[in-house]
Amino acid sequence: MSKVLYRKWRPRKLDQLVGQNSISQTLRRAVSSGRVAHAYLFCGPRGTGKTSTARILAMAVNCRNPQDGEPDNSCDICTAILEGRALDLIEIDAASNRGIDDIRNLSDKVRFTPSQGSFKVYIIDEVHMLTTPAFNALLKTLEEPPEHAIFVLATTEVHKIPLTIISRCQRFDFRRIPQDLMQKKLLELCESEEVDVSEQALALISRRSSGSLRDAENLLEQAIVSYNSSVTEENIRDMTGLQDDQTAILLITHVINNDMAQALTKLNNLSADGADLAELHRSMIEY
Repeated sequence: MSKVLYRKWRPRKLDQLVGQNSISQTLRRAVSSGRVAHAYLFCGPRGTGKTSTARILAMAVNCRNPQDGEPDNSCDICTAILEGRALDLIEIDAASNRGIDDIRNLSDKVRFTPSQGSFKVYIIDEVHMLTTPAFNALLKTLEEPPEHAIFVLATTEVHKIPLTIISRCQRFDFRRIPQDLMQKKLLELCESEEVDVSEQALALISRRSSGSLRDAENLLEQAIVSYNSSVTEENIRDMTGLQDDQTAILLITHVINNDMAQALTKLNNLSADGADLAELHRSMIEY
């Protein structure tokens, strides 16, 4: 079974992250200077590179031959992490392992030294899902971690995390990826996959994905599978139920002219035709 695009083309170095230059630069300097923190908090919208960055960081701190704070992606440790079989990288889904017993189990095992590299890296995804007792148990571990342990907490809802946890982490806020950078990345994927997707189609996919590169890559793959030879802007609009820009402009004109009857009639017709009204609303805001 072939890998989906977002897994196949997941970044393997910090400088390959899209739209997160300040974060990648800071982490590279931390690794190259040996000033890696014991706990990081990666927060931001979905599909902006939080988990990918955590995995790259795990490779960088354990790599046999790091280069300017980057992993070489070829040593035995990097290969093990890329293939998902590294013993020193532990990924925990807090949505399904959210109780105090789960965190106590982690705290008991964190004392064991790494089996291959210099650090054991714990990635706790969707950490905001932990219960209050679980957060309290995690706090104790974050306060007095062993020298060989690094924690990376990832979340899309940082406001749900206790301040006591946040204060013990270096916080990095991942931003939504700008449309121009996303479109450039999608074009690179198309060239690598040797598929023909029009520039207008890529622009529409980028706009539709609301800053999430993973969503954009999934939508691109769906379009490639659906239309095979070449993908046009009309194909994307047909697949997603998006209207053309003239529709948004027409509705704005009705609103400006205070012609609400025409605007509501148009909206009702669009709704009956299965149009994506939320995306239409975003288009109107843009104009």
